[in-house]
Amino acid sequence: MYFVVEFAGHQYKVKKGDVLTVNNQNVEESKTIKCDKVLAKFSEDGKTVELGAPYVEGSEVTFKVVSNQKGKKVRVFKMKPKKRYRINSSARQHETTLEVTSCK
Repeated sequence: MYFVVEFAGHQYKVKKGDVLTVNNQNVEESKTIKCDKVLAKFSEDGKTVELGAPYVEGSEVTFKVVSNQKGKKVRVFKMKPKKRYRINSSARQHETTLEVTSCK
């Protein structure tokens, strides 16, 4: 079954065994996070759909924290022509990798 979950301000389509990367969650590795904000449930064949208003009652998805890391470097370059104004900076966003362990 596929689930559409609202997690950390974003919506994700997940199923058991999926691995996804989200914004930093400040949770230690190998801990679990439960999310009961399930927006929709889809069967494997796509014939059965259960939509929530706004969430599906009694459904939840459990995530296991795989790792906390930094993402790819994002470079920012600002320039104003003919004014000798050039600024080159960069940043790395903190990320958390989650694995879906169970879906109800």
